[in-house]
Amino acid sequence: MTWRLRLHGVGNASAVELGSAMATLERDGEPWLTVDCGGEGLTAFLAHYGRMPEALFLTHTHMDHIAGFERLFVAHYFDQARRGKPKLYIPAPIVPLLQQRVADYPNVLAEGGVNFWDAFQLIPVSGHFWHRGLRMEVFATRHHWPDTAFGLRLRGSAVWTGDTRPIPEALAKYADQGELIAHDCALHGNPSHSGIEDLEREYPRELLNRCLLYHYGSREEGDALAARGYRVGRPGEVVDLAEPTAQQVRIA
Repeated sequence: MTWRLRLHGVGNASAVELGSAMATLERDGEPWLTVDCGGEGLTAFLAHYGRMPEALFLTHTHMDHIAGFERLFVAHYFDQARRGKPKLYIPAPIVPLLQQRVADYPNVLAEGGVNFWDAFQLIPVSGHFWHRGLRMEVFATRHHWPDTAFGLRLRGSAVWTGDTRPIPEALAKYADQGELIAHDCALHGNPSHSGIEDLEREYPRELLNRCLLYHYGSREEGDALAARGYRVGRPGEVVDLAEPTAQQVRIA
């Protein structure tokens, strides 16, 4: 069984040419679980797979990570075979935020009679959830405001931080099995995002060596990070992952 991480976009909210930060965990070449749903990221997903995501985890509700949700709703609601089936794994504290920002528009369809969530299977999650027989782990990150942003771990294989400041205490727990760590990092940090000097100050070298940096501001900025000796994610890049060691159950 082959596991890979496909980067649909790696840029921050202003770096349109890099695509919105979004990725898919693939198993044997097929999309297994997609992280976030930005506008440019969803376009890249469709261009590669030729269909909409069927299972998503959401890290937080800033628009560069959720702008694709209206398209996602339309595609699934008007497909009788898919309506109500796509799984949305949403950390419980941000369900109200997603409702406010996306789902609460009066009359999702002009004709009325339809709720935004009719198109999906909404699954609020806390510390973990099960997806296709594997246990996924969820942890809080440091982005903008407490309890509004979360990362994801597939034990033994990959960690996706989402937007965050350095989180050494979280990664000591949730990245302790040699996982690849896809980490928010720009050349310069700010109160909501990590800069490379922040990571160098907070993280040991062994952890830095496992980081794949994304959510930077331009191709030139990515090149500058790479010139400092770091692994930098590029739009459309596919990264090989180790076989997960996550707890699993057989699904009938």
